[in-house]
Amino acid sequence: MFVKNLQNDFYNVIHGKQCLILVNFDVDAICASKILQALFKNDNIVYTLVPIQGVKEMVRAYQENADEIEFVIMINCGATLDIVDMLQPEEKVIFFILDSHRPYDLCNVYNETQVQILGNLNPDEEIPEYNDVFNDESSDEEQEDEISDGEDESNQAKRRRLNEARILKKRKRREWEEKRDEILFNYTQYSYYGKSSAVVAYEMTWQMSRDNLDMVWWAIIGSTEQAILSKVESSTSVLVAGDLQSHVARLSHNRGGDAEQLSAIKVTYDKDLQLALYRHWTVEDSFRHSIPTAVALRLWSIKGEQRLREFLAEMGLPLAQSRQRFSAMDLNLRQEFRGMVEKLANKYRISSIVGANFTMQYGYRFKYCATDIVYSMLAILESTTRDRPPQLCFLEASDCLTHSNKDLLDRGIEKAKNVLVHIYKTAQSILELKQVINAGTFLYVVLADSIMNSHMFCHPHILIILAQFILKAYVESSRNKRAATWPLVASATYSEEDGTCLIVGIPPVSEEQPRSLFGRAFEQAAKNTNSYIEADYFDSTIARLKIEGRLKFFDALAALLV
Repeated sequence: MFVKNLQNDFYNVIHGKQCLILVNFDVDAICASKILQALFKNDNIVYTLVPIQGVKEMVRAYQENADEIEFVIMINCGATLDIVDMLQPEEKVIFFILDSHRPYDLCNVYNETQVQILGNLNPDEEIPEYNDVFNDESSDEEQEDEISDGEDESNQAKRRRLNEARILKKRKRREWEEKRDEILFNYTQYSYYGKSSAVVAYEMTWQMSRDNLDMVWWAIIGSTEQAILSKVESSTSVLVAGDLQSHVARLSHNRGGDAEQLSAIKVTYDKDLQLALYRHWTVEDSFRHSIPTAVALRLWSIKGEQRLREFLAEMGLPLAQSRQRFSAMDLNLRQEFRGMVEKLANKYRISSIVGANFTMQYGYRFKYCATDIVYSMLAILESTTRDRPPQLCFLEASDCLTHSNKDLLDRGIEKAKNVLVHIYKTAQSILELKQVINAGTFLYVVLADSIMNSHMFCHPHILIILAQFILKAYVESSRNKRAATWPLVASATYSEEDGTCLIVGIPPVSEEQPRSLFGRAFEQAAKNTNSYIEADYFDSTIARLKIEGRLKFFDALAALLV
């Protein structure tokens, strides 16, 4: 059931009650939870927040915290699963689901009592009608049998009519089931993402007249993560950014007379370069490790390095300046830098590098753009080791959104630089050694355990960024015109002790809407080969399987996608 009026049918319902909040391990979910926590703190709402990495953790977290809990808020988890069937809650428990994963599980959509999906129904999601997938008609075959048994055996005509009616009913039932299976297949065939959960949470605070610049900034971070990871199409990101900009302008205007408040936080939206962390890095490093420039200039090759030097020289940027931190460059060069890049963008086919971005300034202490914070949070979130448990990484990533934690944010940016460097080096090695395998209907790449810092790629978001880099680079350098229509599967070792690997599926470059068919395909390929697969992630295009069965699984996937 969808909840359209979030204030009346969600927030006023949980007001004054104890809640359990289950939050998925992603930046958008963290931002959405941060907005809700700010509201709860002001209204003294008692809650328990538990970060979860997958379905098993979700079940365990609910079971451990279910006592005396009537309301469960699920952020970026639960929408694609039959929650009531999976968790077996008491009848009094109500689940409020705020999730950007699609498609919704239809049992959640049509549950009128225990499952409440926060947000409006998007017609583009084409949710099937209730009667097309659920049949509540009770069978009256027993009644017919009683009638027929009670009839005189000599009455053959009546018995024949009853048999014909029963056969006709069975035929209609079979036709309905076939149509239902087709409808369900079409509905669940692709997995994709909807509106950012942080944006939905922020829009609720706006409707309640409780929003502020901090909250809109968190919504900006959540939607920026979707753009960076290509979860939604670029046109959608632009429209959402425009809406958020109008809120920024309104909130900034409302407090325009208070100079002290204006010095606290200032958010601006302006034309910017889509270069990763360039304000905190050297220009040369940022060009090399940003996907748009690395792909357009083919920086994984020797000729690509020459093109980069030519580009910097034609810009008029001295080599010494390009190799020192951007903040330490000459002031004139820093001020003219964006214009210098824009002039040459079309010539070097990197026009996508010019875009717009939100920037936040907190007093005179620091200035960061939204993409900087997303990269920092992703790097911290996926820096788990034996000494750094996931819960600690989650809390540190969440603390990056607090103004007082500048040092933590800067450490995250340094981690992000290290991540981007290793993504680039790994992609360069794979492309140079031609390790991208063409399976006919899709591409796949398997990361060797011998690569430097291979442990980084056992985390899904980092592996996804690497896979996107490799796919775009492969398409850019391939002579095959069909390359842009091929999706890619990337795999890396997840646990050597358990002998498992992580796999992620990336939709083709040519797809305007980033919808992936790998969720259902992974499930079917594992079924066809009797392979062990652990679909524990809330994104169905991410899974784990046994390393020993990986090649057999890829063969089955190739046969399935013909």
